[in-house]
Amino acid sequence: MEQESELVTGEAVVLDVRAAKLASRGLAMMLDVALQLITLFVAMLILSQIAAFGDEALALTLSLVTLVLIMVGYPVIFETLSRGRTLGKMALGLRVVRTDGGPVRFRHALVRGLAGFFIDFWALGLLGVVAVVTSLLSTNGRRVGDYLAGTLVIRERMPASRTPYVGMPPQLAYWASQLDLTRLPNDLALAVRQYLSRTSELRPEAVEALGYGLAQQVAAAIGAPMPPGVPSWAYLSAVLAERRRRDQVKLRPQYAPPPQPRYPPQYAQPVAPVTAPVPVTQPAPETPAEPLAENPFAPPG
Repeated sequence: MEQESELVTGEAVVLDVRAAKLASRGLAMMLDVALQLITLFVAMLILSQIAAFGDEALALTLSLVTLVLIMVGYPVIFETLSRGRTLGKMALGLRVVRTDGGPVRFRHALVRGLAGFFIDFWALGLLGVVAVVTSLLSTNGRRVGDYLAGTLVIRERMPASRTPYVGMPPQLAYWASQLDLTRLPNDLALAVRQYLSRTSELRPEAVEALGYGLAQQVAAAIGAPMPPGVPSWAYLSAVLAERRRRDQVKLRPQYAPPPQPRYPPQYAQPVAPVTAPVPVTQPAPETPAEPLAENPFAPPG
């Protein structure tokens, strides 16, 4: 079974993401460092022409500024403009996000860039030894810059999950949208998900017993008992599906239109179809009837 993510949003929703580990992050870092060194080499060739004219102080000052801009400004600029991706991370399918799942901003990228230059890699990092040790000791592969900035590197390109999709029962969609799920413990939500993924492997009596026990625990946690006549598996599916829907709403970009509320058929109000207006035609003016021709065979008046 794949390890579940420990990334939890402010709404107590566990995000279904995979944290990038040392191997993928190290390869992305190597690609970024190669690009930085190439850029730095070209910049130093240009600055050497300034030193050739005798202004060594100016050349040394520009060299230090260029070094900081390339080694610190490169990740800061790319992660700010691309919402958490450098060129190396783009190639490996990685992205930097906040610990609550949101996109990083300039302040997060700046803290990560400064910590990477002074602590994790170059100045005091012993060429990356500090970052490697910290990443190995972290369950999510985070380095010192990630802890200081409150960020996490995740994998965007993931294999298809073997866990079956937990759908929302249509009859419980409106009921579930009114629940307060912030008090549902993460370990209990994980147990429910594992139960729903293994219902086909268990005997019917075991499915009913386990489902009833989990449903009672969930009901006690969120303060919403099972509706009458609803089986335990449907109740648990509705709770997890609603958690996933709220998580997707939070991660949706701000410019996207808000999702339309979903109501079951008994709560939906019919809307009359809009039809094109029927053109009104004016009646044709009546023309005076022509006088009938006199019957030549009729007797005279």
